[in-house]
Amino acid sequence: MKPTGYFTHSLFRRHEMGEGHPECPQRLDAIEDRLLITGLDTALERRDPTPAALSDIELAHDRMHVAALRGLSDRLIEDMLAGGPTHANIDPDTSINAHTWEAALMAAGAAIDATDAVIAGELENAFCAVRPPGHHACHNKAMGFCFFNNVAIAAKYALARHGLKRVAIIDFDVHHGNGTEDIVAGDDRILMCSFYQHPFYPECEHSSAANLVNLPVPAYTRGMDVRELIDMMWMPRLEAFRPQMVFISAGFDAHREDDMGQMGLVENDYIWMTERIKQVADRHGKGRIVSCLEGGYNLSALARSVEAHVRVLADV
Repeated sequence: MKPTGYFTHSLFRRHEMGEGHPECPQRLDAIEDRLLITGLDTALERRDPTPAALSDIELAHDRMHVAALRGLSDRLIEDMLAGGPTHANIDPDTSINAHTWEAALMAAGAAIDATDAVIAGELENAFCAVRPPGHHACHNKAMGFCFFNNVAIAAKYALARHGLKRVAIIDFDVHHGNGTEDIVAGDDRILMCSFYQHPFYPECEHSSAANLVNLPVPAYTRGMDVRELIDMMWMPRLEAFRPQMVFISAGFDAHREDDMGQMGLVENDYIWMTERIKQVADRHGKGRIVSCLEGGYNLSALARSVEAHVRVLADV
């Protein structure tokens, strides 16, 4: 059996948004430590990603957005060298430092490299432990800790560069993947299925496009209720769509121990969801899955949940 790939890079730890920010480099340390102490790391094939080409990022993002982010990064670096500020704000929650541009390119590159390797048959599937996350990044705007939409870029890449006809995006972060929705709404080659706490961040209108299966749920929803909704709403659409590949926006902040949200999921719920997604991929997409880290801010819950998710991907 082919291995599960694990894509990460030291550059992801150099992006940070200030002391005390929840989207911190220690998130990746917690995941790495968990994989080591459980021995799961030995079951994975580690790969170093390469930076995404701007032409591939522009499959999902407006060229002006990409240029503006690069220009802001360049100006920040110049200001720092002159003794100025170390961060530049995008919004009240989101800022860049001198390494953000390179880290964002590498995060998107990890999703793309994983896509290449899985489609080539070198890997069964892959998990990308990346920062910054991506699912709030819109076609022409960075927001919500996100700069480039890693999963949307990879999905568009699979269609444009590999000639796939149908791909699915599954988003189980506690927050609505508004950026992914903005990029893929109306594209009938992509089926996006998500659940998320509502009302909650971000406060924006939800699209009613036919290729979206949005499941807004109230605070304190528990795992069994989410499972029932998935079986009722996601699974029939996924089976009818028959995706040739599945991409996952893997946020773990719907865990009951994560104070970023108010939902009640536990590790067994992530196991169950991953198993259901894997069944769809096995039936229709030759088992092809690329999963990318999104949220998850309680370090212990995040590490345990990633372990649970990756253990299913790797069949161990």
